[in-house]
Amino acid sequence: MEPSVSDPGPAPDSGMEGLSGHLTVSAVPPGCDPLSTSPPSVEMALPVQTAQESELNERSYRGDESSSEGSPISPIPDEDSIVFSQLTYLGCASVNAPRSEVEALRMMSILRGQCQLPLDVTLSVPGVSEGTVRLIDPHSSTEIANYPIYKILFCVRGHDGTPESDCFAFTESHYNAEIFRIHVFRCQIQEAVSRILYSFATAFRRSAKKALLSQQAPPLTPDSDLFTFTVSLEIKEDDGKGTFSAVAKDKDKQSFKLRAGMDKKIVIYIQQTSNKELAIERCFGLLLSPGKNVKNSDMHLLDLESMGKSSDGKSYIITGSWNPNTPQFQPVNEETPKDKFMYMTTAVDLVITEVEEPVRFLLETRVRVCSPNDRLFWPFSKRSYTETFYLKLRQMERKERKSPSSDTLYEVVSLESETERERRKTTASPGIQLSGPGNMVPSPPEDDEEEDNDEPLLSGSGDVSKECAEKILETWGDLLSKWHLNLSVRPRQLPALVRNGIPEALRGEVWQLLAGCHNNDHLVEEYRTLITKESPQDSAITRDINRTFPAHDYFKDTGGDGQDSLYKICKAYSVYDEEIGYCQGQSFLAAVLLLHMPEEQAFSVLVKIMFDYGLRDLFKQNFEDLHCKFFQLERLMQEYIPDLYTHFLNVGLEAHMYASQWFLTLFTAKFPLYMVFHIIDLLLCEGISVIFNVALALLKTSKDDLIQADFEGALKFFRVPVPKRYRSEENAKKLMELACSMKISQKKLKKFEKEYHTIREQQEQQEAPIERYERENRRLQEANMRLEQENDDLAHELVSSKIALRKDLDNAEEKADALNKELLLTKQKLVESEDEKRRLEEESAQLKEMCRRELDKSESEIKKNGSIIGEYKQICSQLSERLEKQQTATRGELEKIRSKVEDCERCSSLFNKEGRVRAAVNSAPPGGSEETDEEKEVLKNQLREMELELAQTKLQLVEAECKIQDLEHTLGLALNEVQAAKKTWFNRTLSSIKTVTGTQGKETS
Repeated sequence: MEPSVSDPGPAPDSGMEGLSGHLTVSAVPPGCDPLSTSPPSVEMALPVQTAQESELNERSYRGDESSSEGSPISPIPDEDSIVFSQLTYLGCASVNAPRSEVEALRMMSILRGQCQLPLDVTLSVPGVSEGTVRLIDPHSSTEIANYPIYKILFCVRGHDGTPESDCFAFTESHYNAEIFRIHVFRCQIQEAVSRILYSFATAFRRSAKKALLSQQAPPLTPDSDLFTFTVSLEIKEDDGKGTFSAVAKDKDKQSFKLRAGMDKKIVIYIQQTSNKELAIERCFGLLLSPGKNVKNSDMHLLDLESMGKSSDGKSYIITGSWNPNTPQFQPVNEETPKDKFMYMTTAVDLVITEVEEPVRFLLETRVRVCSPNDRLFWPFSKRSYTETFYLKLRQMERKERKSPSSDTLYEVVSLESETERERRKTTASPGIQLSGPGNMVPSPPEDDEEEDNDEPLLSGSGDVSKECAEKILETWGDLLSKWHLNLSVRPRQLPALVRNGIPEALRGEVWQLLAGCHNNDHLVEEYRTLITKESPQDSAITRDINRTFPAHDYFKDTGGDGQDSLYKICKAYSVYDEEIGYCQGQSFLAAVLLLHMPEEQAFSVLVKIMFDYGLRDLFKQNFEDLHCKFFQLERLMQEYIPDLYTHFLNVGLEAHMYASQWFLTLFTAKFPLYMVFHIIDLLLCEGISVIFNVALALLKTSKDDLIQADFEGALKFFRVPVPKRYRSEENAKKLMELACSMKISQKKLKKFEKEYHTIREQQEQQEAPIERYERENRRLQEANMRLEQENDDLAHELVSSKIALRKDLDNAEEKADALNKELLLTKQKLVESEDEKRRLEEESAQLKEMCRRELDKSESEIKKNGSIIGEYKQICSQLSERLEKQQTATRGELEKIRSKVEDCERCSSLFNKEGRVRAAVNSAPPGGSEETDEEKEVLKNQLREMELELAQTKLQLVEAECKIQDLEHTLGLALNEVQAAKKTWFNRTLSSIKTVTGTQGKETS
């Protein structure tokens, strides 16, 4: 049996039964003020009735609208709404993580099991994002509770095969957006769960404008199936301390700085930013490759370490490990030359529940590889590369699906990155050329584009130039010189100069002086302590950081320096001011201050604005002071702009519907920066009452347009055209001049404040006691829930602290055991070292003795060699003397023989003066030839004997000289051996041992 469904348009296709319930919304529709919406009542006690009665009541609810026109409790159904009957309300509960599917399923299981009095209800789901979900009593057709679509954060259904498969639930921000509740329902017909979640998906996706144009379903626009994803890449390196730290990124060249040879991790953050949220099941591949425009075959798979949703449920995080020393990654592991870089491509493959085929996101980034010794990590310098992807999907018919019961709804048409889009636009427009010598493209005029589209102006828009006339700078320079002489007294001409605007280059210094932060060293030191503490509102701060000044370059990068500093300031203030903590809007004011000064000084000025200027009073006592400001603004409108005041009364437009952000964020959330900075100039100089001047100036300049607008048109005008009108610096100047010219006395504001309190007292006196008690009861319940939440947080913190202490104690015990083992090993090594020392001492003594013996032996050999050398020299000298004597005797004998020969006439005729035989003389007497022959023979014999004796003598002389040379050679070798023996390593070792032994001996003595 199908559930009762009523829908003016065509019913959703039955193929949507498997639709996943992962739905989120973040935009608040116009005209909805979170401060003015009362908390819905959830205490219900209704009788159980049959399905037939439910159908009858549904028909009476939808058909007899006129009969309930004047009843305050009769529901007024939205146009284009769908009504579901045969539902049972199981109850509600508080949750801490409103977008966590795990926690939602856990609460669904608990409420389904513990519900004792289930209530039959009828559920009305609107078809537009500006509508309201209503719970209706099926018996009386009266409205029990209502929940605006913009307050519903998350929808989920029970998993198939579990007892909760026939249940669904949604979470909503309750009352002040700090308390979150989950409401759980059970369907009598299980198949209706998919139809209900599809209706929620339609409400989140469709706008009121499209719903009111026609009762027929409008045709799909080109971007109705366009899903936008933001993918961020972060690279981490081993820092040598057992952890991985994010690498730095070159701001000028937008390239990662890597160190060669270090183990790395790749972290991918994926966040969907538009359209119905798709459910990422898992990542089945993280790939990496050097270069750009690489082929799929060149990509290399990394080891996956973890995957899953972030703590706030907004992002899907994938972590993989990367060993750069592997051969395929060698190009990104070699140092790149200076002023050079290279490309690296990273890919991640995802399985998405609603999409038929896997989706691959491809990131191409620049990298520079440096030496491992380079220092590349600085505190809080974590940077990532972010790319936006546009995924175009086509909704599949039921017959096209592989399995009719599967959750697959779409197939991929195209996937394109923002970089590819820009490249395609540039390529497709060749006629556009850069002009001028500086190749500057002329910017489009802003003045004529105030209402160019219905999109509101992004916060942080607009450029503020630091150029200023020299004369103005000189005037401010003289004023600051005088002011620094006496910082306790402001110069007289200061207000007049501030009304014209502080020069952008001097704003940081002047703002600190105006706020009185010139001597706040204690706040700076306290800030450094506060950022190390945990904040109970960490999730709310993290959620707001990404949507603070998204149009400004300093804050647009997820995880960048700007967002990091902004997060620390908001976190520090939430810990510093425990009564107020972090409130929405503080991040915008902190961002404005961060653009002009370091984070420590920005925190000091923020504290001064909150406390000394009274901004924190607006958040106290259930925003009582803020409502007083609204009353004062309306009374000023009645006095200064009476016709606009009357028109707002006629259309039912109250100040809190359009001026909440003006007071809570000091105009910083929606208006251009040039105007915002000028407002902060005036606020720090003249006080928070300046907000009334600026508000009246805005209303006065927009009076003609607002008077012609109805309720919805006026709210839209405040949201879109008003901020865009002041993108022009000239328009902003005129507005600020008008605001400064309005004279609003403090006496008048005090008077209006007294009127407000008087009216409040009269209302409280006239209020029925039951209503007053109910209101007080609601306030106490909220306070109780808040205290219970704080108690839970403290209990969680206590348990976490105990676990951490236990873990630290276990670690300390393990470390003590390790140190004890190390001590025992050290003692054992000491004993072994002492034994080794004794053994070496014994060896040293033996070496000494052996050395002594060798020395004695060497000395005796040296003495022996010396005696041999002496004897050799003596023999040589004796032989020389003997040889000389023989030579002398031989010469004497030769002289005698020569003299005898000369004296003999016969002999002188035979021999010449040199002793040689002369030629034969013919005149010799023949009788004496025989005698002469005999004498010659005798003389020849004597001569031969003398020559033989001379030859023997010369031979002895040569032998003696050879012996002398041999002995000298032997002596040289002996001396060299002695000298070498003295220089050997053995002798050096012995000498060092002698030295050590001698030193130890001295110490011992």
